Amino acid sequence: MSNPLLSLSFRSLPDLDTIEDNKARMTRVVSMYFNRAADILNLDPNYRLILALPSRELAINLPVQMDCGEIHIFPSYRVQHHVAMGPMHGGLRYRPDLTLDDLRALAMWSTLTAAVAGVPFGGSMGGVVCDPSQLSNQELERLTRRYVVEILDIIGAERDILAPDFSTDQQVMAWIMDTYSMHARQTVTAIVTGKPLELGGSHGSHEAIGYGVWCLLESALAHLGGNPSQTRVAIQGAGRRGGSAAKLLYEAGYRVIAITDSGGGVYRPDGLNIPDVLDYFAHKHSLAGYLEADPITDSELLTLDCDVLVPAYLQNQITADNVNQLRCRILCEAAHGATTAEASQTLENSDIYVIPAIMGEAGGTIVRYFEWVQNRIGFRWRRHVVLERLRDYVTRMYRNVVGVAETYGVSLRDAAYISGVRHMSRDLALRGIYA
Repeated sequence: MSNPLLSLSFRSLPDLDTIEDNKARMTRVVSMYFNRAADILNLDPNYRLILALPSRELAINLPVQMDCGEIHIFPSYRVQHHVAMGPMHGGLRYRPDLTLDDLRALAMWSTLTAAVAGVPFGGSMGGVVCDPSQLSNQELERLTRRYVVEILDIIGAERDILAPDFSTDQQVMAWIMDTYSMHARQTVTAIVTGKPLELGGSHGSHEAIGYGVWCLLESALAHLGGNPSQTRVAIQGAGRRGGSAAKLLYEAGYRVIAITDSGGGVYRPDGLNIPDVLDYFAHKHSLAGYLEADPITDSELLTLDCDVLVPAYLQNQITADNVNQLRCRILCEAAHGATTAEASQTLENSDIYVIPAIMGEAGGTIVRYFEWVQNRIGFRWRRHVVLERLRDYVTRMYRNVVGVAETYGVSLRDAAYISGVRHMSRDLALRGIYA
């Protein structure tokens, strides 16, 4: 007689060798620069031990009923890195090649980004091992809601706030907010950031990282010397990060000569019509087939002759294999882990001016903090107010990090880590260790 229970299965997992390689790359980068900053600061060994490790890790085998009636098990995680600076805040990503070690690195980067930006958040990161393109909308909703229920005891508007990340969006945040609110028996908008405007989201949220990149480049050009109208920019990524950066830079007079997405890219040496490119991308969900420019791949974009290169999409893009082929003057990272540890060390001995991801991603963290504040006070700021305050935060961050670089005689990347570690250790020292 057949078992009346629904059949049970695990989702297929990606190649373990590939996972281990990517894991090691991401971990090496954040560990290397954290330890270098700690050495320069002569950080107390006890504080180094505490700050180098997550404060909490939760692993879940997430059961989800599929449309066919089967139950599939999805490995899922939440990593909480550091709480001394304030409630933790971090993304939720859905990826088939996700690992716990990825999330450890990303949670630490989240803390460092908040610290460098002067935002009173600790860092966290969560994820589900899945390919969302293979799930129906109903399956994705059930998976999201079950994930929230499994982590209810460790999240909250004053504990750990969730945000969109790779393959999660405003709709996913709305499901999270609703699920948490149903269990809390009241609407809790501040449990997530990056949610729809109608549900308590903030103006400027979608463009926050791109706006932050623009502010950083404005500061860098003023510092190094340069004219936006003569600055050629190549951007890897056409979504929330890269697409918004391309639009803002185009509007500010920069010459965006290339942009790519997962389905291909386009290149025009005298500059792209970015509104037209992004309109095409919005309708086709790909840049493949765009006829007003030449096709280009990710690998070709990274080695283009340009003034500014903005990797704003995937990890491990600039590696030991291609770093010596880079022909940009400024590398502005807008994705954590875009540059491997080996490539980062090579860049230190080059003439390329590197703006690290813990600065390049700061615009998103800052506006998500603004959204949380607005939810807590029950008031929404107008768009121009959000963007003016974002610009103030980013330009102040850039000045501070440049000051640290000059004080210690180090690169901007090292200076950013020194600034972040110093902020984290200061708050930890002030609070003390509860025993």
